Amino acid sequence: MIEVKNLIFEYPTKRALHDVSCEIKTGSITALVGPNGAGKTTLIRCIVGLHGPFSGQVLFDGVDVHEHPRDCHRRMAYLSDFFGVYDQLTVRQCLTYTARAYGVSGDQVRTVVEAAAQRLNLTDRLREKAGALSRGLRQRLAIAQAIVHEPEFLVLDEPASGLDPEARQSLSMLLIGLRDAGMTLLVSSHILAELEGYCTDMLIMREGRIIDSRKLAGELTDARRLRIDLAAPSGDLLGLLEKTDGVAQPSVGDEVATLLFSGDMVAQQALLRRLVEAGIPVAALREDRIALQDAYIAQIHEYDSGKTRT
Repeated sequence: MIEVKNLIFEYPTKRALHDVSCEIKTGSITALVGPNGAGKTTLIRCIVGLHGPFSGQVLFDGVDVHEHPRDCHRRMAYLSDFFGVYDQLTVRQCLTYTARAYGVSGDQVRTVVEAAAQRLNLTDRLREKAGALSRGLRQRLAIAQAIVHEPEFLVLDEPASGLDPEARQSLSMLLIGLRDAGMTLLVSSHILAELEGYCTDMLIMREGRIIDSRKLAGELTDARRLRIDLAAPSGDLLGLLEKTDGVAQPSVGDEVATLLFSGDMVAQQALLRRLVEAGIPVAALREDRIALQDAYIAQIHEYDSGKTRT
């Protein structure tokens, strides 16, 4: 969906992006992570066409965002880390104003407003003034405004900032729901543990560069990453896994084996039974999510160590 090619952006006294290239795939929720000053917000603003790069391209389904910004803006949405709502307007009025600003035709405004309110669980708040809403509800209203024109691509910069734990959990479920409804999302945040719960891909930035791009979910549709803890090394395990339906990318060590598994929980139980019956010394079989924070810290240290060596 989004392809960034050799992007360079410069402020008057500093180069913020150094030849950045990356890809955001349709149907993904991509985490954009990195320390303060890494260039995340600058990259985001270039992607949505608010900053014009010194050189390079941002393509949205093959269309250059900076050459055809209006066409692209109709199909995308952006919510910055600092956002505002009109405190004296009701929720309905805020959404109606935004829908009209996006060019939604008059006979469709009511429909899209109510659809956005329903998605964000704001239907019972439509008559309330935005200024009377809690921080979490104002966040929901801001996201509803962003998606009221039903975009295909949604970009959120620090969406969980200032939210309490319950509101953050609610936000996570909301973003998963938007992805399931067909949206592609790019989310920048410092709260790595929460990103891990719903993101499918990760881009790591440091000093204006993309230093790593990785997939957090399995390559197979609905695949889960499983971990097998072994009580002793097993030379037969790899061959057995390679011959098992639903298993991909098996990796076997002396104490731990990992694999991608496309089966359900019943199939997982059958896999465990097969391993035990084959005499594999299985101590535990469990889902093994990639720890986003561990991967992030390891990659940052690797990048810094490489700079020190050179």
